[in-house]
Parts: sequence; structure tokens; C-alpha cells
Amino acid sequence: MHTQSEVGYNTKIEGDVVLTTVDAALSWFRANSVWPMPMGLACCAIELMAVGASRFDISRFGSEVMRFSPRQADCMIVAGTVTYKAAGFLKRIYDQMPEPKWVIAMGACASTGGMYRSYAVLQGVDNVVPVDVYVSGCPPRPEALLDALMKLQKKISREPVVEKMKLMNLNKSEVAV
Repeated sequence: MHTQSEVGYNTKIEGDVVLTTVDAALSWFRANSVWPMPMGLACCAIELMAVGASRFDISRFGSEVMRFSPRQADCMIVAGTVTYKAAGFLKRIYDQMPEPKWVIAMGACASTGGMYRSYAVLQGVDNVVPVDVYVSGCPPRPEALLDALMKLQKKISREPVVEKMKLMNLNKSEVAV
């Protein structure tokens, strides 16, 4: 007499089997291994440091590897007030990051200039680099940054990977000709 589990068992396949697409697998890998580069420009940087500590544990999300080199990072976290003097090097550092890359604007100052409505302060980092997720607060709590990271992961997991790679290769071949 056969039971339900014996009928479904195939002796030729050992272990668990997962069926998926290449695009879904690559998106999952990308979303769960975001390497942030902290751009701590003011008080929000203290809360950013707290996220890396054991209490909030950003490593649960695959982002424990804080990189201080733009060539090794794929997510810039702009934490704090961006002055016009800082905007130039911030843009240059962003341009040095390899594709794909994302930006989180952490805090009111990075998002909108905050309470600083002066000639020296940039009224939002999105005037210099494209921002993917905004975190409100002055300064925002570490939980808010973790929530922003989860939103970014959701956004990354929805992006088509294989199609983008094909387009990038087509564009490179056009440039080479």
C-alpha cells in the first residue's frame, strides 16, 4: 500500500529542488546583498552608525559590509546636510560607483535641506544625484533607515536584471563601433 509521500518521492532527485528564473534569482541576490557607502555629513551619521551596531543589526538585511570606497559600494546613504561645497565631491563619488547603484537620502536635510534655508545648503540631494528612497526625520531613528533599506530591497527585487544586462551590452557594442 502506497502513502501520499511515497507516491510523490522521486529517487533520482536528492534533496530539495527550487524552480525559478535567472532574473528572479539575480534580483534576489542583488536585493539581499546591498553594500552601502555611508556619506555621513552631519548629525544623521550618528544614527547611521547605530544601524550598524548589534542592537539594530543591519547585517540581517545583507548590508553589514559598509564600504568606504565608491568602487566597492552599490548604495550611497547620504546622511545629513549637503552644502554646495560638498555637492561636487558627492556627485563625483556617486559617478565612481559601478552600476547598478542606488541612493538613500537620510533625514530632512539630505531630503529637502531641512531647517537650513540658506545660500550654502543644497535643498535636497536629489538636485545632484537620483534618490531612490527618502527617510524622513531630524534625525531619523535607526528603525526608519532599516525600513528604507527594506523598501530599497523591494525596489531592487522588482527590477529586471537580464534585460538591463542585454541593453548595457548593446549600448557598449554601439559605442565600440
